Amino acid sequence: MSPLNRRQFVKSTLAAGLTIPGILTNAAAGESQRRIRLGLIGCGWYGMMDVKAAFKAGGVEVVALCDADSKHLADSAAEVEKLQGSKPAVFKHYRELLDVKGLEAVIIASPPQWHALMFIAALEKGLDVYCEKPLAYDIREGQAMVAAAEKSGRIVQIGFQRRQSAAIQQAAKYIQDGNIGKVIEAQAQIHYTAGLRDTVIKDPPETLDWDLWCGPAPKIPYSEQVGHFAWRLEKTTGHGHLVDWGIHLIDATRLILNEQTPRAVSASGGIYHFKDKITTPDILSVCFEFDACPVFWRHRIYGAAEYTPDTANGIFFYGEKATVFVTDSRWEIIPKARGAEREKHEAPADMGTLHIAEFLDAIRTRRQPSCSTADAHKSTATVKLAMIAYDTARRVEWNPETSQIPNSQEANNLLLRPYRQPHQHPYTD
Repeated sequence: MSPLNRRQFVKSTLAAGLTIPGILTNAAAGESQRRIRLGLIGCGWYGMMDVKAAFKAGGVEVVALCDADSKHLADSAAEVEKLQGSKPAVFKHYRELLDVKGLEAVIIASPPQWHALMFIAALEKGLDVYCEKPLAYDIREGQAMVAAAEKSGRIVQIGFQRRQSAAIQQAAKYIQDGNIGKVIEAQAQIHYTAGLRDTVIKDPPETLDWDLWCGPAPKIPYSEQVGHFAWRLEKTTGHGHLVDWGIHLIDATRLILNEQTPRAVSASGGIYHFKDKITTPDILSVCFEFDACPVFWRHRIYGAAEYTPDTANGIFFYGEKATVFVTDSRWEIIPKARGAEREKHEAPADMGTLHIAEFLDAIRTRRQPSCSTADAHKSTATVKLAMIAYDTARRVEWNPETSQIPNSQEANNLLLRPYRQPHQHPYTD
């Protein structure tokens, strides 16, 4: 494809929108038809980001909030009151929020160890659900959530906001139209500097019910490094950088390659810089063996200076004819011909607002939005298999028909983490 034709392609893509399966280009941001009554479970940083996106999308009233930390709850209630002019009801326990009269939908933004129980309970109450990624903490939870969503018939959107990235959409169409030929391999990466908090074991704040916060996960000693926000790098909750942030790029890679789950995964790395401070790898390399091609993930989160910092967060697709690099708001075509000019395309998008807006529009129209529970489970299972491979130090095979790891009983046992009593795991054979 000539440079002129490539530019025409980009213009036509912007004008016409994208048609690849699973990605919606024109979410109904700003529609303010019937006002939807929302509840928020988990009033931390990103839970409130989701609420603000819902207000920006329009046509909502936040009627209830829930959090295990009374300070989070009070601060968030005050902020919501400023934004909408009325104060929401507040609750410590999510089941009390689910009983609010007139509630239509909930946003679940708790740490992942709580997702499955909250998600299934909300569906059983007849509510529509927006749940943050990863879908679940373990793969068996994800299976139970898929079954519950299918049984309920409710509207569900999972928080893979980068499905709304115009750059990813445009790059996807360009690749799927055959412009770089067969994709030989893909490489995804997010290198960044992790900002750690105090790792000293101490009593939790008086406002925080730490036992409730930990929920079905192991009740580990409290420190600021494993509490609010910082739980992302804790093995028992967020399970690390790949599962928390990298999952967005693995989800996008799956969709661009039109893949489901890998047939095998291997991983290596460790905690080298933050030893005794975090419990998940600060350096990690993963090989996902998809049918289309191998996909490699790499991260380093200890603060290395990057030679090319503009590619520290994104995906490379290496094709027979050319290479494409894509990140949240930019994609580039890198021709193979010596001396050929690279093409850079800026494509900004308010991904968070678009994703919530699509969910709200789906509630009104009763048409399922782009990120189904089943598809989110595939991306979540993919990264969780990587962590199982890392934890067992072996290549794990995956059988999607049986949802089993046939080559290792040790690895297969990690598909389900037993719940801390009195909580009951939702998966049954």
